[in-house]
Amino acid sequence: MTTPTPGIHHVTCVAGDPQRNLDFWAETLGLRLVKRSINQDDPETYHFFFADAEGTPGTSMTFFPWENLSQGRVGSGQVSRTAFRVPEGSLDYWEDRFDEYDVDYDERIERFGETVLPFRDPDGLPVELVEVPIPDDDPTVPWTEFVPENAAIRGFHSVTLWLADPMTTESLLRTMGLEEVGVEQAQGDAPGDERTRFEASGPVGKYVDVLPTIEAGRQGHGTVHHVAFQTPTDEDQMAMRKAVQSEGLRPTQQIDRHWFRSVYFRESNGVLFELATSGPGYDSDEPLDALGERLVLPGQFEDRREGIESALADVTVPRAD
Repeated sequence: MTTPTPGIHHVTCVAGDPQRNLDFWAETLGLRLVKRSINQDDPETYHFFFADAEGTPGTSMTFFPWENLSQGRVGSGQVSRTAFRVPEGSLDYWEDRFDEYDVDYDERIERFGETVLPFRDPDGLPVELVEVPIPDDDPTVPWTEFVPENAAIRGFHSVTLWLADPMTTESLLRTMGLEEVGVEQAQGDAPGDERTRFEASGPVGKYVDVLPTIEAGRQGHGTVHHVAFQTPTDEDQMAMRKAVQSEGLRPTQQIDRHWFRSVYFRESNGVLFELATSGPGYDSDEPLDALGERLVLPGQFEDRREGIESALADVTVPRAD
């Protein structure tokens, strides 16, 4: 039997300037840089991982800063928005912070009974903060170097998919163990007229919203590259891979990404999905208290360190002091 996915593992996006990306996601949003590495398919490009204090699965937003790409456009076959959880009552803090840091944000909206604050990062990536109650046993650990605990981002809330033919993707989501939990009118954030919500089994990153659209998109700065879903163990991943194949899709073989193991496939509308294991984790190759301090190269790249480092732009990780 297939173990239902607990929810989102990570979301990977395309950025432009690497220093600007670091400054915004580490300082302005207060996420921890838990891994400074390279794109393993393009090793002359950084791969930054921003997460909670411990890099808990379900909290990491990652970026490829491809400076030479053009601006992207969100459209059909893409993750159109990525939403994060924040504690109830914290959106006043975030609006004040966005004013201080000159962040482009919109008025709050209500969606499925929750309050949502939409905004964009410096590359134009659509992002949202959603107020939710954070239980005492929540698995996420807030990072408080720049943002106080009572406002700190606590992992993913949801992703929104823009799809030309939602029915086929909805079938896939059900196969992956998500259940439809509601439908409501879309509120000006997409060309579709209905938003359908699916819920996974875990406490973090458990929602996937689906909206119909045929609006054309283009990958580039400010767009999502792929969304990864948790398949905690190798056995879970292999079972899910078989389930995905049963939907007529063509997943890759397992690929070792050093901090987790991955399987990739494009679902029927073109969104790139990944299945990712929980381990070994971001602290498997450097101490927890030193995450993100140095450039980490997966083993097969270590003997190329000098050349790789010389091709990468110099960056400075923001520090509160």
